[in-house]
Amino acid sequence: MRHVTWAAAAFLLSAGCATVRSTGACPGGPEVVVDATVASTSPDADRTPAATDPLATDPRSAVGIPTRFRTPTRRELPRDSEESLPTAGALERPGQGPSWGDGTGRSYFIPAAEIVGFEFLLNAYDRRYDAEDAYRSDSSSIKQNLHRGWIIDDDPFATNQVMHPYQGSLVHGFARSAGLTYWEALAYDAAGSALWEVAGETGPPSANDLITTTFGGSFLGEALFRMASLLLESGGRNPGILRELGAAMISPPTGINRAAFGDRFDGVYPSHDPATFTRVGIGARRNARVTDLGALANAPRDEAVADFSMDYGLPGKPGYEYKRPFDYFQFEVAATSSSHALPESVMTRALLYGSGYELGGFYRGIWGLYGSYDYMSPEVFSVSSTALSLGTTGQYRISDAVALQGTCLAGLGWTAVGTIADARTDRDFHYGYSPQGLVALRLIFGSVAMLDMAGREYYVGGLGSHDAEGRENILRGQVSLTVRIFGHHALGLQFVSSVRNSNSFDAVGGFEE
Repeated sequence: MRHVTWAAAAFLLSAGCATVRSTGACPGGPEVVVDATVASTSPDADRTPAATDPLATDPRSAVGIPTRFRTPTRRELPRDSEESLPTAGALERPGQGPSWGDGTGRSYFIPAAEIVGFEFLLNAYDRRYDAEDAYRSDSSSIKQNLHRGWIIDDDPFATNQVMHPYQGSLVHGFARSAGLTYWEALAYDAAGSALWEVAGETGPPSANDLITTTFGGSFLGEALFRMASLLLESGGRNPGILRELGAAMISPPTGINRAAFGDRFDGVYPSHDPATFTRVGIGARRNARVTDLGALANAPRDEAVADFSMDYGLPGKPGYEYKRPFDYFQFEVAATSSSHALPESVMTRALLYGSGYELGGFYRGIWGLYGSYDYMSPEVFSVSSTALSLGTTGQYRISDAVALQGTCLAGLGWTAVGTIADARTDRDFHYGYSPQGLVALRLIFGSVAMLDMAGREYYVGGLGSHDAEGRENILRGQVSLTVRIFGHHALGLQFVSSVRNSNSFDAVGGFEE
């Protein structure tokens, strides 16, 4: 057994754009114009809590919001169910199908048939193009798997931690786009994962795949489904071909069901008009420090980077409630030009069950049970976790023009830590249950700039692991400063440090980026 440290320290210079979407206002609050990465307030406004990200938006003063980012005012209905509020444009639907989840717009049979068909086609594809015999299942292998015990497999890291969650997200999308609730779709996720483990592969069924496909898939799939639905909803009664294509790219099952079943699944999932913050960036990164490379000695020093992030349902907007899973979530994805880090990261966290709260006149937040799926591969080591946490997300108005937003989580997850991020060759990784935590802060300076800081830690011990004595401690810190240039466009400077401390007999190499 030996101790190895990986570390990654990188500087990123990027250019991008960001939008804030909200039609709510804080009663008695300042008039705010939101049209880019940050917001501006009137100088004589009082200090009522912010109502969105970054600040509250009064529709009477939202002259800076392009029409495409605003949604029409809709009638107020009870918000205790997913079917209670029609989509934008769904109040009058002559000659169109039912609203989302109503009547024939809801089906248990169709997604079940789609999931079986999807896994059959996936198995046929793998049989044709994969040289291994792992996918040549038959009645004999299925019968054998039904009587086998479940194992922790050693498939490549990216297969287990990226492809399986994405497969689960597609299963989730079939159920959600057929009008089923999140919890109903979660049952389909578990059934679809179990079906694949027993009938889709010849090897013994894998417990780690069941966890990542079911729960990681549901967390990833729900975020994709919500974003696709929000894009469609912004188009009103007739979203148009570009929004339809965009939604299908984000959540392919949503696009398939809308195209395959005519008006039946045309109803768009009701968002309840959340406050959202969206950012897209592209830039260049320099790996400032690289140590303990081990198995990978050719980590590039300079890379191109592209990233996307979205905050959905930010706390503080009057009238918006957190009755459904994922009424608040945060999603981010990044890719680099390095073949060893594609993708570099995929992360989502969401409130599964909780409520809003207020402290004084300047703070509003939400708290409760969060679910998260994280995947990070800073070149020569990688970490992925599916977790449940307790925590809170809130916003504090420091002054009329300055606001502080933040999230704090602590929980337990099923985590994998690998030596290199290679989809074909990386079978050297450590599984286990892991305590973990997250602190993320965003300080907004009027319409000028914002400062983001985030820290994550994962500790993987021997519990649930094949290596009872191995220990892994992963730390990732990130600081970025974004300054508005004009309109929705800004320049950003980011510093990211990723460190892995390993005390394991099979640890090889290390990396600092």
